[in-house]
Amino acid sequence: MRRHLPLAVVLSLSTLAAPLSAQRLFRLEAGAAGGYYKFGSQLELNSAVGGTMRAGYWFHTPFSVEAEATFSSPTTNTSLEEKVSASTIGLWVLDNFRIGLTNTLFLKAGYGRIDFGSCPTVSTAGSGPCGAANMVQAGLGTRISLSPTLFMRYEVAVSRGNATAGSFSNVSLQGGVSLMIGSTPLIDTDGDGVYDRYDRCPDTRLGALADKHGCSADQDSDGVPDGLDRCPSTAEGATVDVAGCPEDSDADGALNGLDQCPDTPTGALIDSKGCPSDSDSDGVLDGLDRCPVTPVGATVDPLGCPGDGDGDGVVDGLDKCPDTPYGARIEADGCTSTQPLLAPEDTLAAELRWSLPGTVWQFRGAVLAPEAFPVLDSVVATLRLSPGAQVEVEGFAQDRLVSSDNTRLSKRRAEVVRGYMVDKGIDVSRITIFGRGSSSLIVADTTEGARIINRRVEIRVTRNP
Repeated sequence: MRRHLPLAVVLSLSTLAAPLSAQRLFRLEAGAAGGYYKFGSQLELNSAVGGTMRAGYWFHTPFSVEAEATFSSPTTNTSLEEKVSASTIGLWVLDNFRIGLTNTLFLKAGYGRIDFGSCPTVSTAGSGPCGAANMVQAGLGTRISLSPTLFMRYEVAVSRGNATAGSFSNVSLQGGVSLMIGSTPLIDTDGDGVYDRYDRCPDTRLGALADKHGCSADQDSDGVPDGLDRCPSTAEGATVDVAGCPEDSDADGALNGLDQCPDTPTGALIDSKGCPSDSDSDGVLDGLDRCPVTPVGATVDPLGCPGDGDGDGVVDGLDKCPDTPYGARIEADGCTSTQPLLAPEDTLAAELRWSLPGTVWQFRGAVLAPEAFPVLDSVVATLRLSPGAQVEVEGFAQDRLVSSDNTRLSKRRAEVVRGYMVDKGIDVSRITIFGRGSSSLIVADTTEGARIINRRVEIRVTRNP
């Protein structure tokens, strides 16, 4: 027994088979269809099959117009069973919507006139309608591509009019073919979704987002169009790579193009122009300076911390007598004196600060790197010379964690610093710790280098009031 594929499968296969070349600009449409026509009860006509011929014209817009002629020969549903010749001439306006690359859905509305033939001199009741009637019409349908210019066309329409028998409503179901005459291919050379004939920017880069005119946008004005730009919110003026992302070659948190000092040493703190500062003028840049409030004139080591070679409580560079014997009574300038010995806490500045940068901490960890030890030893030495001094340790974390986790991590780092000083003999009661989390950023969180700068521990030593 011969088996046929269901109509839905046939329609699906015809849709999938449509090639890209089927995208075309249509001009003239000619078609023919068979149909099933159901007449209003007032006309006393049985349903019938018939045929349709049509011709249409497409504008440059989604709209088209067409003329249509329909023919059928229904019989009356009375005992006479007279055959009536019914013909319709209609004018339609269609609004066409593309479905996928090649198929279309359309809505149609128009005006028609149906003719039932000449009325006899003496009419016979039950012999069916005669004469003509005007109608308004509406419908919808679809075209399914068989080739770039040949389509299957299916539609349903409703007609409403008035005849001698009264108002009536007819329904038609049609299926047939349409041939597009004089159509031309629609080409999109740059693949931006806008056909060349409408594309004002025919050289749009593949993958860039385009507006209805085929032109790409660049919302951050970095020269990389939206759609290709992986960093679409780059600050104005920053230079970017081919993916549209800004760079920070010296990892100082200031983007290339905005950085006026592009060779800043790694870890140094910067101002709004990207240039490093040295707030205590000791020759070691802030951020790299582990003792950022060194008194002016004091000599410092590579870490920016002052020394006290003779252990008299007056730092080198300010000590006019750098070889004072240990335990000798001294003046404020570091020279021996007949006056009572100045207590070490009396020689301490009002406040001293040290900093352990992110480079001495593990990422998301609280283990000190060896390069932190000289800084902490300097703090311990200061506390030993100033028994009445107190120390505050503030931990900061910028490890891309949630706020509460950053706070816990920063406190753990502060605890590690406190533990180091306690192991060196400093009384734990003199040390106060805080976990500040990511609440205070030194530089904007734009790069991993900036996050390392923000990941730090700050130490402050003060005299008791």
